[in-house]
Amino acid sequence: MAAVNDARKRAMARKVQVALDGDIRGKTIAVLGLTFKPKTDDMRDAPSIPLITALQDMGAKVRAYDPVGMTQAKPMLGNVTFCDSAYSCAEGASALVIVTEWEEFRALDFARLKAIMARPVLVDLRNVYQADEVKRHGFACESVRRPRK
Repeated sequence: MAAVNDARKRAMARKVQVALDGDIRGKTIAVLGLTFKPKTDDMRDAPSIPLITALQDMGAKVRAYDPVGMTQAKPMLGNVTFCDSAYSCAEGASALVIVTEWEEFRALDFARLKAIMARPVLVDLRNVYQADEVKRHGFACESVRRPRK
């Protein structure tokens, strides 16, 4: 069962790869949310760990932000740049990936993000946003269990 869950979590990295037209080597990926669930610093079975490991294995540079869990995450995640906000995390990124559905990630300023990111790409692994809404802001959007548009 653990192997199946880990494979499913690593498949999330492939969603990021697809959103970036198959090539993430050398690109910066911003990961929002590191903890297993919002409102906790619990990193046990956090999907961010295999996701970040897989992204790094594919050659990506990873920046990460979590409102509460970064102290717990740092010893578990090597070679990650930890940031002090969602926006500092997104700066210069080729894709923004929502991993944990923290309340503050539900009200992102897409105009601000578009101005600071290298590419306007959102990979919403928690289906926080409707794809049509994201696209209206000029972003490409990849989500879970929804058809790619």
